[in-house]
Amino acid sequence: MRLLPGVLVMTVFSAHLDAQKIDSPYVAPYFLPTPNGYTTEVIPFPIEFAPSINYNGVEDLRFTAGWGNAATEDYWSYAFLWWLEGAPEINENVVTNNLKTYYSGLVGRNIKPRNIPENKIVPVQVKVTPTAATAGDAQTFEGAVYMLDYMQQKPITLHVRVHVRTCDNKTVVFNEISPQPYNHATWKGLDDIWNGFKCIK
Repeated sequence: MRLLPGVLVMTVFSAHLDAQKIDSPYVAPYFLPTPNGYTTEVIPFPIEFAPSINYNGVEDLRFTAGWGNAATEDYWSYAFLWWLEGAPEINENVVTNNLKTYYSGLVGRNIKPRNIPENKIVPVQVKVTPTAATAGDAQTFEGAVYMLDYMQQKPITLHVRVHVRTCDNKTVVFNEISPQPYNHATWKGLDDIWNGFKCIK
């Protein structure tokens, strides 16, 4: 996977969150806060494990401290912003298909390295629907992703909240992800990231 330099670098979605800061020429054309204890990663499109998601831009991720630790309440809880060139169409079907492609690829790239037996693999299922738009959003969606948790090698349901807005001639898609219900405290941390997002003109 190609990493943009100058971020807190980790192996994307690995169970090992050892990170190392490196110097970088990359300067984000927006502000996206990083809460205390979170780690970050930035990768360019096309995403290695989901190359058919045909956008130009970057993915900017924020991982909770316990993202890879099943003993914590924020296991599998994280957020990622897609900063996209132009004005690609974003609607319920597009969001659904993008998430299905994304997580199918993410799970698929972990099957062989983790020696996951075929009888544990489950097809990725995604259901999202429009919801009342969050302040400042052009669109907001909520739903769920059912998939294989390749770290625990058992199925997991991830709740999702997807925000869409524009910044000048860019499209911003912000995805909040957690297996916790929406009223869990983990979601406040994820919401705070989006609430702190700012376009830089």
